[in-house]
Amino acid sequence: MPEIILASKSVHRQELLKNAGVKFIAQSADIDEREVETPLIEAGLSGEDIAEVLAIAKATEISKNNVDSYVIGCDQTLSFEGELLHKVKDIQEAQRRLLQLSGKKHQLNAAVALVRNSEVLWSHVEVATITFRKLDPGFIGRHLSGAGEKVLSSVGAYQIEGLGVQLFEKVEGDYFSIIGLPVLPLLAELRKLGLVE
Repeated sequence: MPEIILASKSVHRQELLKNAGVKFIAQSADIDEREVETPLIEAGLSGEDIAEVLAIAKATEISKNNVDSYVIGCDQTLSFEGELLHKVKDIQEAQRRLLQLSGKKHQLNAAVALVRNSEVLWSHVEVATITFRKLDPGFIGRHLSGAGEKVLSSVGAYQIEGLGVQLFEKVEGDYFSIIGLPVLPLLAELRKLGLVE
């Protein structure tokens, strides 16, 4: 059976694949995401398209040194009021991010790509729309105190699989994609290729 590589250091993505019974190894792609996305933003590409390009770039980077392996690349962008938001650097910035999103909608664009020998075999993007409930600063402070620094690993400064679920009024979209990997379409593609049952 050909080797499957997940081009991600995300424990959440690794856990999703592991729970689905996929045998893989994880390798982190060494690309400068901001450098890749800057010209794409300047060209007016959407958050979905940028997520897809980044997922392909990560998979392609790992594929270069892993002949005949199937490499899964993933990326997630957050579109909010016409701009892309990035991961926060510290808890103070997380507090500002949650205040910014309070009472409003944003989109999470989760992309996945499959590359073999630097050739893109398949890619897919799922979009989820999340509506925050109105949050007051006191609640945000208490929430972040309970959630801890784990929120820094997420582009929205929340994790739906944990305390972050308390922040939302409405969620429209695929749960797995919100966590960071559109697992169901990926599994369908891996089945087509005979890589999983």
